[in-house]
Amino acid sequence: MRFNDKVALITGGGSGIGRAVALGFAREGAVAVVAARGREGLEQTVKLAEAEGGRAAALVVDVTDTDSVARLVAEVVDKYGRLDIAVNNAGVLAAGPVAEMPENDWVEVLDVNLNGVFLSMKHEIAAMRGRGGVIINVSSNLGPHLRLPGLGAYAASKAAVSVLTRTAALENIRDGIRINAVSPGPLDTTMSLLPNETEADRAARMNRDLPIGRVGTMDEITGTVLWLASDEAGFAVGHDLVVDGGASA
Repeated sequence: MRFNDKVALITGGGSGIGRAVALGFAREGAVAVVAARGREGLEQTVKLAEAEGGRAAALVVDVTDTDSVARLVAEVVDKYGRLDIAVNNAGVLAAGPVAEMPENDWVEVLDVNLNGVFLSMKHEIAAMRGRGGVIINVSSNLGPHLRLPGLGAYAASKAAVSVLTRTAALENIRDGIRINAVSPGPLDTTMSLLPNETEADRAARMNRDLPIGRVGTMDEITGTVLWLASDEAGFAVGHDLVVDGGASA
């Protein structure tokens, strides 16, 4: 119960990494507040947490809107009295060559993946000042550590998240706010599936192309995020922790 009675806010908590991380925090005693644009997925996350005896709550947010993020953080603090941990996970993916990518796709990816992290940190840091806290931004091995054709917008957004994370970490550590990033590789989520690819197809591709020979599990990425959020990682500041099965080694 490393996070007993802590308050953890997880954006993009209605599915995938966000849901898995939220359930992990709830299992270890935290109140897991999940936030995203769509309420249905969030409510399912809450039900799963409560079915395991954990505590969770769902709040709707648009991470690209500063007023929406400000309301989210204020509601968490008003309800629970503080914000101890924030995991900024909300993200989108758009594929296509740079020369052919619709400008709207480029803008959306940068708006959600980068501006969303900036706005989230801006308001989370303000709420944590005077008490301290932990912020973990979900970046990617694509961008800061590895590049692939057709994923320029996504890679650019995640590379920027990595740099922004480390800069913010230096700015805020003396206020007791510890900021890091985690950069996962292919995980057992729909985002790692190519168009029209089955899970069996993906397994064969990972066995061929990835040094570890498989996708990462939700437990593996959850364990990494929870470690970064814990006191055990108290000396980790401004780190971008790559968890990608050797892809970028």
